[in-house]
Amino acid sequence: MSVSHQIAWTMEKKEIQHIHLIAVGGSIMHNLALALHDKGLKVTGSDDEIYEPAKSRLAAAGILPEKEGWYPEKIDAKPDAVILGMHARPDNPELKRAKELNLPIYSFPEFIYEQSKDKQRIVIGGSHGKTSITSIIMHVLKHLGRKFDYAVGAQLEGFDRMVKLTDDAPVIIIEGDEYLSDPIKRIPKFHLYHHHIGVISGISWDHINVFPDPDNYREQFRVFAEMTPKAGSLIYNQDDEQVQLVAVPRNPADIAYIGYGVHDYSIKNGKTILHTKKDGDIEIQLFGEHNLRNINAAKEVCKKIGVKAHDFYEALKSFKGAAKRLEKLGESDTSAIFRDFAHAPSKVKATTEAVKEQFPKRELVAVVELHTFSSLNKNFLPQYAGALDKADEAIVFFSPKTIEHKRMEMLTEDELKQAFKNPGIKIFTDAEALQQHLTTRNWQNANLLLMSSGTYNNMNLEALKKAVL
Repeated sequence: MSVSHQIAWTMEKKEIQHIHLIAVGGSIMHNLALALHDKGLKVTGSDDEIYEPAKSRLAAAGILPEKEGWYPEKIDAKPDAVILGMHARPDNPELKRAKELNLPIYSFPEFIYEQSKDKQRIVIGGSHGKTSITSIIMHVLKHLGRKFDYAVGAQLEGFDRMVKLTDDAPVIIIEGDEYLSDPIKRIPKFHLYHHHIGVISGISWDHINVFPDPDNYREQFRVFAEMTPKAGSLIYNQDDEQVQLVAVPRNPADIAYIGYGVHDYSIKNGKTILHTKKDGDIEIQLFGEHNLRNINAAKEVCKKIGVKAHDFYEALKSFKGAAKRLEKLGESDTSAIFRDFAHAPSKVKATTEAVKEQFPKRELVAVVELHTFSSLNKNFLPQYAGALDKADEAIVFFSPKTIEHKRMEMLTEDELKQAFKNPGIKIFTDAEALQQHLTTRNWQNANLLLMSSGTYNNMNLEALKKAVL
């Protein structure tokens, strides 16, 4: 077989050699571009803004666009396929030209599905925990030397890409986001992967700009659950009431419905110990009840693809967690700083409770940045009630510029205190003032938890670490 045939793919009976990505600078999109480039395909792309680390990584591979912006003439080269990123607008000039030329246009999930039709597809869905579950599975399979492809939403230690597509891997592990696939079809991503094994880790209303009410949001997970095929498996959080409403066995003779809960554990001297039937007590690096649930979800998936419990636990010992998921930025004998991607109410609550449970004798300062459309929406804010109650000092930060940029109504201190049901909460709207507050307080026997999908207006974390530790 020639090299060209080894690296070329078939899609709609057409050999694919040149792929163009619209909005190539996105986190998952630039990783897809790199994965395709690694396979030897010709990869081109465009974007109106490309930030680090995407910029340097694309440049190192020789596929960084010469100029930022949209250039319809690039499409005149008639690539064999066009992949449309979510943050491109429906009136994108390159998209328009691709339509005029009647070129095949795919969203990210559609393209991943096309390239994994001959593989066993495992899709991890849920409002929270999906990145952690996906990364645990990937870590275990890599530890065991198993061949697998993947598409995950965070950069994981030990993996230089967030996307891997090969010809010979028999299985693909996919983090199944419920957010929309692209600006045209506007279908939840995880509906387009067509899973054989599906996971629902939890359902907690999010993305109010797309799903206007909790029922509409939950409906997307019901559709996902009912897409489980004959001889397939649906692995679900049996303790989540919203999940119970959608993970209803329809054809139990045809589909395996597998519920899971929290793994048996204890905490000793700030360390989490798993209790197992055959392997005894196992110390792990993860902590928090939500992560003990994630471990059981990953264990059930691994069991389905032939991983023995002993091998799973052995691999788990070396798993440090996904980036920005209770990531330890530093620690001393009396203090520690954790960073977490948590921004949705259920994530903020679970993460805050996890740190307090792990270090009950230390004071906990929990800071959450309201940065997303949902978190800054006055109709959604009441979902945060009680989310920071386990913190000894609860702080909420938001940038008025972000609200203005999103063209939303400005928030007041009273509204936030009422929404969180916490009159003692401290509100900051200036990043420098927040940094000053955090760097000048006493950190003896205290932990700091930073929760955000943003950057606190580029707050200096190194300076903060020096002050705390």
